[in-house]
Amino acid sequence: MDLFIKLGLLVVFFGMTIAIGLYCRKHSTDVNGFVLGGRSVGPWLTAFAYGTSYFSAVVFVGYAGQFGWKYGIAATWAGIGNALIGSLMAWAFLGRRTRVMTQHLDSATMPQFFEARFNSKALKLAASAIIFIFLIPYTASLYNGLSRLFGMAFDIDYSVCVIVMAVLTAIYVIAGGYMATAINDFIQGIIMIGGIIAVIAAVLNGQGGFMEALNKLGQVSDPAVSTTPGVFASFFGPDPLNLLGVVLLTSLGTWGLPQMVQKFYAIKSEQAINKGMIISTIFAAIVAGGCYFLGGFGRLFDVDVATQGYDAVVPTMLSGLPTILIAVVIVLVLAASMSTLSSLVLTSSSTLTLDFIKGTLVKNMDEKKQLLTMRGLIVVFILISVVLAIVQYKSSVTFIAQLMGVSWGALAGAFLAPFLFGLYWKKATRASVWCSFIFSTVVMLANIVAKPIFPAMLQSPINAGAFCMIAGLIIVPVVSLITPKMDKAYVDQVFSCYDRTVTVHVTDSIGDTQPQK
Repeated sequence: MDLFIKLGLLVVFFGMTIAIGLYCRKHSTDVNGFVLGGRSVGPWLTAFAYGTSYFSAVVFVGYAGQFGWKYGIAATWAGIGNALIGSLMAWAFLGRRTRVMTQHLDSATMPQFFEARFNSKALKLAASAIIFIFLIPYTASLYNGLSRLFGMAFDIDYSVCVIVMAVLTAIYVIAGGYMATAINDFIQGIIMIGGIIAVIAAVLNGQGGFMEALNKLGQVSDPAVSTTPGVFASFFGPDPLNLLGVVLLTSLGTWGLPQMVQKFYAIKSEQAINKGMIISTIFAAIVAGGCYFLGGFGRLFDVDVATQGYDAVVPTMLSGLPTILIAVVIVLVLAASMSTLSSLVLTSSSTLTLDFIKGTLVKNMDEKKQLLTMRGLIVVFILISVVLAIVQYKSSVTFIAQLMGVSWGALAGAFLAPFLFGLYWKKATRASVWCSFIFSTVVMLANIVAKPIFPAMLQSPINAGAFCMIAGLIIVPVVSLITPKMDKAYVDQVFSCYDRTVTVHVTDSIGDTQPQK
């Protein structure tokens, strides 16, 4: 009976996603519709698409488990940062300007933005290469969080679960493009909100309620981490400086991630941005705040992280829940992972097709060929991610947070500052963008292959990624001030989209403006 309940919920969930994909075929008959939904997506769908692309199994299982164990209840700060910096401020600072300028420049991807804004095809090719290389480990990491949960709930080989999830995601993305992804993200987002609230309530109830659980957490000690009594139940936890690195990478990092920023390209209008900003912030506060808050109580459960790894923390916390809640959790994590996976593969395929293949490898590429190529590349990217995920699982490489940290650090470090200054500052130069690209990719690649050369604090890919983002915000303006300026007329034309003149009719044409006699 228990297995029937779990499988029943999965069948309903999968059936719904496929139906939506087939329904949205009419919106994906051209490139603009397939990649951006015709730039006509409303605030609710955009806000949920942003949030569900933001949070996946990486956050729910990997980050919540690892940082909840390391920092205790203080890990909730990461969720607060995600809501205020990663959602509220991202929408406020990037939303309107991104929507207006990308339409003005007729750019559908982040590399196209860099080409049009800085008048450089080479920048477009470099950006598309960075996206292709560093989205792959992120995409593969999405599956790893599922392995523990499916092992807990089903007697099914993990490889089978990964393949089924990948195939179903491919079907609805290939069929319906961005619109299918956005509608599915909305439904999956509702599942995530309801699921995380139910799970937190159940876990805390099993510990005697919130105050009792907090009291128990205050009695936990780990001399290897801190000798301060009650540190895991404290406001800033045992290591506030490293916690700040987590907050910065997971929050400010979204400002430079192409799969996140691209959501602003597709929103229906400027007016929809304010509403979407509020919705997205509330979503992040509930989902991200809830995940990290839940993970903060991980030390109340019997987990040997030395042998099982941090990825075992959250599944162990959930293993004692009633069958129906375990089924909800499985659907929750599947929903989170599939929504992020669909966003990543759509971003990767559109970037590689529109920014690298079209005009470079294939000179004359009509709409039909572009759509066919993007759909084919979606299959290729999903296949690569499945193979990597299975190899990692079989090899017991399950540190989700590290995989995601490398990806986020490289992408956000390379793109955040050039994109932000590109939207706001006329004096940003091509040379400064190149410096930001090169600095972050070199640092993050070195962090993988030559970790010992880094200072102790920067050996973590999380902290190295946060360092790259902050460094980019310094590199771009400094380099821009000492390198050749761009053509003023060209830059003024780019920024002219913010200075549109509007003519309105008035009802009173005879007023105080008439000359006095």
